[in-house]
Amino acid sequence: MTVEEPRQAERITKRKAWTFASQERPSLADAFSGREGLRAFWRYWVTDNLWNLAHLSGHFGMKLLPMDACSKLGAALGLFAMPRFHKVASRRAQETIRALRPDLNEVEQQALFRENCRAQGRLMTEFSVVNRLQTNPDRLTFHGLDIIDDAVKAGPVIIVGMHLGNWEVGPTVLQRINVRPHAFYLPPRGRAKAWIAERVRTKAGLRFLPPGAEGIRPAIKILKNGGVVSTFCDEGFGGLIRGPFFDRKPHLEGNLAIAIRLARMTGATICPWYNLRTDGFRFECRALPTIKLPPEDRPGARQLDDILMLNNAIEPIIRANLDQWYFLDNSLRPE
Repeated sequence: MTVEEPRQAERITKRKAWTFASQERPSLADAFSGREGLRAFWRYWVTDNLWNLAHLSGHFGMKLLPMDACSKLGAALGLFAMPRFHKVASRRAQETIRALRPDLNEVEQQALFRENCRAQGRLMTEFSVVNRLQTNPDRLTFHGLDIIDDAVKAGPVIIVGMHLGNWEVGPTVLQRINVRPHAFYLPPRGRAKAWIAERVRTKAGLRFLPPGAEGIRPAIKILKNGGVVSTFCDEGFGGLIRGPFFDRKPHLEGNLAIAIRLARMTGATICPWYNLRTDGFRFECRALPTIKLPPEDRPGARQLDDILMLNNAIEPIIRANLDQWYFLDNSLRPE
């Protein structure tokens, strides 16, 4: 897809600024303010805390397991739980498989779905042991890490990851070249899950940018000072896939557009990378060729071409590895 006229890029769906709002803590006064206030108070202080206790117990309990056992447990749980307790997500995943892999017969499509269920489960339990990879480098294989290293030494870099394999190994991989990126970070729902996620990722060497629109200005400052920012341009939001485009109309609503804007504003080099699970709790990590945006005649003149350039770098990788893709359980955008 190419730009047919100078103003075509302006007809892409405009991006709406998104601001993160943390959950408010209900007070005792809220409990006496009426039925809704009491429900919010009970949910926050009682129901949520029971779930928080369960999540913390599960996280620290699984730390007692060997790495492979922890991963295998997740695979079994994912295969059991996804079709039974996440029926809407499972239906979307199977519909997306049929749309993106019509070359497979029904049996093969179901096999792909089941493998994705296993992958989803592994991700959840491996959070307890992923940082052990720092002392078990034999479980990681690297291809093209020097590409990122050379780009970081030359100037500002935007590392674009993909939600394949287990992307939590990324900070561990980058530590091998002494890179500690600042990452856009959206805390998961649930106070215990958010605490666990921040703890694990901080120990891995990740530094956080504020979620939403508030993270843009700090990211620009870091890049203009020659630093490294990390983001992911494959994403699902509200049950719909926002990236890659998968032959849908390009838009400005996701991280593909943000990465391009940041690169244009700061002159940063874009470094796409991904990892794939090879055997249980072992991963192969690959860096793709860097993307340096070409000059443009006027600001925004290449917006569509730039976004498609990045999309076309990551989309074939994800299409080829749907069994390991985290956002498979989202629907394709309407054509």
